[in-house]
Amino acid sequence: MKVVLIVLDSVGIGYAPDASDYGDEGAATLPHIGKAVDGFMLPVLQRLGLGNIPSLIKGSPAIEGVPAVEAPEASFGAMQEVSQGKDTITGHWELAGLELNPGFHLFPPGPPSFPGDLLERFARETGRGILGNKAASGTVIIDELGEQHMKDGSWIVYTSADSVFQIAAHTGIIPIEEQYRACEIARKLCDPLRVGRVIARPFTGEPGQFSRTEQRRDYAFQPDEKTILERLHEAGVPVYAVGKIEDIFAHRGITESDHTGNNQASQGAVEAFMKRDGDGFIFANFIDFDMLYGHRRDPHGYADSLKQTDTWLESFLPMLKPDDILIITADHGNDPTYKGSDHTREMVPLLVVQPGRKSRSLCIRRGYYDVAQSIATAFDIEPLPRGTSFLSHST
Repeated sequence: MKVVLIVLDSVGIGYAPDASDYGDEGAATLPHIGKAVDGFMLPVLQRLGLGNIPSLIKGSPAIEGVPAVEAPEASFGAMQEVSQGKDTITGHWELAGLELNPGFHLFPPGPPSFPGDLLERFARETGRGILGNKAASGTVIIDELGEQHMKDGSWIVYTSADSVFQIAAHTGIIPIEEQYRACEIARKLCDPLRVGRVIARPFTGEPGQFSRTEQRRDYAFQPDEKTILERLHEAGVPVYAVGKIEDIFAHRGITESDHTGNNQASQGAVEAFMKRDGDGFIFANFIDFDMLYGHRRDPHGYADSLKQTDTWLESFLPMLKPDDILIITADHGNDPTYKGSDHTREMVPLLVVQPGRKSRSLCIRRGYYDVAQSIATAFDIEPLPRGTSFLSHST
């Protein structure tokens, strides 16, 4: 048996009940993109029941171009996050069975954003100066400070609305391995503050034509509790990580990883792991939606990327055997039509494909960790401390 968990990074489906606490009331990634592009063309996701989900969420608009179907092929629902935060680590950790309350430390927008002693130690231990020290869009700040960085070799450091310490550097000025070592230093320095991620943000090019590479690497805070990955690994179930999953979980509980840098490469890796003999849990993050289109406020690019994934699903679904399970969800929202350039606090879609089993409404799940509990049920391991399984065993 294979259980495949695909996280469509940032594909939210409507603002959460507590969205006003985050300044995100009214955000709705999928419905708003559908409206912006005059309707999606997502026949496979529609067939699975994506369009049936908005009716479960009070006040949620329909997804234009993806209406409800009478007999969806997947069980469908939506999930509300209970942890504090709207970032990648918080969302993925909750999917894996954890709850973060209180959430990670957030830096002020600044400038300055980071404590003086933190930056002093970082500069001293890496031997380089500092530029930035504020909240910013990654593409904007390298356009602003990239030329100065190329002249003096200083790090460009910045944060966002998430709990992050981001380090940008040109690969022609600072070799990538030195950039990674600097992130390891920053990770240790940020641990006492409970910072969710330190992120390497390499870029190339010349002033006015900079572009970020796919050599990004995330250095996550270490979880205090065992996740579903570690529990499965200890039970002898192979755990296959795709994309940035290994970084998000600090390489814990993973049998093998393919650290892909884009959706298509991740899709290929999922297929490769599906062909492995025996049981296994495949945990994949499809990063393009968030990285390339959400943060850059590009609804048309976002819609095209969803269409590409929909087309891929058409060929992937026949790979599922009768006892396999496919779970499709997201980790947070990132409405490209909404204000700012940060994640949005939203409900996330839930589609569960169990070949040969009847589909049903999974309603609203309070806690992403229902996913982890369901995976524990599927592999018949000890139940997790929180969450309710949503798996159907009826045919």
